[in-house]
Amino acid sequence: MKVFVGLFNAECNANMPVKSDLSTFDLAFGDQAVEKLYIKEIFDQAGAEILSAVYANAGATGIVEKDAFEAIENSFLTAIRKHLHELDGIYLHLHGASYVEEIGSGDHHLLKAIRALTGPYLPIAVSCDPHGNLTREYVEAIQILRSFRQSPHTDSVDTYRKVSGMLCQFIQNRQSIHAVYRKLPLILGGEQSVSADEPVLSINRYLDELEQDPRILSASWHVGYLRHDCPEAGCGIVVVPQTEADQAYTETVADQLAEYVWHRRHEFHYTGLTAEPEAALRMALDFEGKPAVITDSGDNMTSGAAGWNTSILRQCLALPDLKKTFLFAPIVDPQAFARLKEQAVGQTVAIELGTGRDALSESVSLNVTLRQFNQICKFTNGVYEREMTECALVHIEGTPIDVLISNLSYAVINKHQLEHLGLDWRQYDVTVLKQGYIFPDFKAEAQFYVMSLTDGATPQDTKHIPFKLIQRPMYPIDEI
Repeated sequence: MKVFVGLFNAECNANMPVKSDLSTFDLAFGDQAVEKLYIKEIFDQAGAEILSAVYANAGATGIVEKDAFEAIENSFLTAIRKHLHELDGIYLHLHGASYVEEIGSGDHHLLKAIRALTGPYLPIAVSCDPHGNLTREYVEAIQILRSFRQSPHTDSVDTYRKVSGMLCQFIQNRQSIHAVYRKLPLILGGEQSVSADEPVLSINRYLDELEQDPRILSASWHVGYLRHDCPEAGCGIVVVPQTEADQAYTETVADQLAEYVWHRRHEFHYTGLTAEPEAALRMALDFEGKPAVITDSGDNMTSGAAGWNTSILRQCLALPDLKKTFLFAPIVDPQAFARLKEQAVGQTVAIELGTGRDALSESVSLNVTLRQFNQICKFTNGVYEREMTECALVHIEGTPIDVLISNLSYAVINKHQLEHLGLDWRQYDVTVLKQGYIFPDFKAEAQFYVMSLTDGATPQDTKHIPFKLIQRPMYPIDEI
């Protein structure tokens, strides 16, 4: 058994004013790519040989430049073309929310190009993020497709491994099947579909029950992605039959699952406490214990925002009697970071913090003491992967505020990133993070948390985002 494996991951926010080039991507090939996917053991156990691998991961980012995407796509196609005569199957992780200038969905373009090489029957198994956009054509071109269940995506590696195992079993028992798709006239943001809360908790329980049916190989619900305007946007469900004889039954199950999700459309809501910015800050200040967390949802870097908004910082600086200690982790400002890079640790220096791109990122004059230089790093399952961007920790003189100032956009989403910096966020009264829904490490240890409904590149009010290209009618934009 011989396979090709690959990952193309780009969650593209069209509101991000900076495009993504090749330098945005973590690129790896061969054994290094396989290592980053955590799947080698699964193929080894099945006696499968991985002939080639490509890994291209940009995370949450801006629209991808056409030249960069074509270089990545050519890497996939060249490797598959080279080994096509001996391949038994292909495993891919395709996020589903990429957007390439002049092309549209990079995920859809890549899969179509691969199918043009392989024809319709070579087994292809795809794992994906539920915050991706699908179409019937895309889904039916795949034998096996399954998304992460959990949001935040604590089961991402488990899903890579599960789908890899499904592919190995399928290759050993070839069937003429394809995944089944149903689109729903429903558009949601990720902050309205956290898996620890209803109705997603019940939807996932139903998906688990369906996968216990011996006639069903897998079942998935896709929230979709709304940070770029495209015809593919909106929720959907995918069900995969176990055998060819189960294909018709799977069509019926897909209808039932679609109805189940649709009838719960009024139940989707923000998870946890949410408030307008002034109220959110006051709640955190009034809370008597610590640590408290405020998530700056309009500048959510995990959904492709730039992370450079200074609005909550300016809220704090405007208070005449701020006593509580604050950590901002981070605020992105390449020019401010470059200014700090010229200084020695321990030095006090005047800086302008804020890129000034718009009213939200308005710059503010500060005297800061430089405490350290370091790196914001990527950790998966608590394991260090690589350095992502440089940062400087500063203390704002005359205030109880510390700020991580980073050179490039990369979110702090787990405690390991702060531990790597020697920071114990729990010692601060309030930590401000560039997230929407709060991520598990911080949720587990925060005594209080609130999502501030700030403006920015990742607005939360879906109903008022000016979509032009999506299917209509679409709930909740339209009352259906």
